[in-house]
Amino acid sequence: MHNNNIRSVSAFNNDLKLKGFNVFQIESDANATRIYSRKDFYKICLTTGKSIIHYADKSFDAQGTVLFFGNPHIPYSWETVSTSYIGYTCLFSEAFLKSERSESLQNSPLFKIGGTPILNITEQQRDFLSTIFIKMIEEQQTDYVYKDDLIRNYINLIIHEALKLQPSENFDQHRNASSRITAVFLELLERQFPIEDTQKPLQLKTAQDFAKNMNVHANYLNRAVKEITGKPTTTHISERIITEAKALLQHTDWNIADIAYALGFEYPTYFNNFFKKHTGTNPKSLRVQEV
Repeated sequence: MHNNNIRSVSAFNNDLKLKGFNVFQIESDANATRIYSRKDFYKICLTTGKSIIHYADKSFDAQGTVLFFGNPHIPYSWETVSTSYIGYTCLFSEAFLKSERSESLQNSPLFKIGGTPILNITEQQRDFLSTIFIKMIEEQQTDYVYKDDLIRNYINLIIHEALKLQPSENFDQHRNASSRITAVFLELLERQFPIEDTQKPLQLKTAQDFAKNMNVHANYLNRAVKEITGKPTTTHISERIITEAKALLQHTDWNIADIAYALGFEYPTYFNNFFKKHTGTNPKSLRVQEV
């Protein structure tokens, strides 16, 4: 590995914010895998070494070369076991990759919750995929006016090659399953806030909404969440909606009907009843108190 490939995490983040994309070579040092803590962008990693990957409610013992697809909406962590760890990482935003014809990355079997984000790679496949990553690294440094389009094509080529492969079956679904599924739920819940646009209402409002999104049964989700937090799923959702409702009432000039709609209520009266049930007062009274 060459020193000119070593850059600080903050430098990676700055590049990502500016371009929505970055690709780099992983150093042959286990400490380099700390770069994987970046959770704001989608991620594709081609790595060779021994590690344990925790993804949502599953754990995977990775040996040899694997291709990993990380979704910023799904909590995961990476435990490096071997001292020698090499490969490549590509980070990108959905806005960078998405075209008018592409579907949401969250619907892809490689990135969606309940999907198959880890693939075992043969030596021949590793050589081919490594070449693509090297081409992206080289292209990233050029002044070619259409390099973003070219890099998108490289990313899509990796995705399509992965879709042709069989997913790894070396998952342990019982290792801290409740804590991991709870972490996914809480992550999805929090990522819906803060609400900044009255025209983009809350999408996940019920335990069933979250369970469907996470590809699990609602009863299983509720049992896991209650086991770990002591509170049922609906309580977490209600408490977070109330917190956001108070913030919108106190810090925006939106009318109550707009706030109700933004929080996922079909009618303002539903919102008023919900708010009073959980706070003992109505939204209008709270707003008057804060004036």
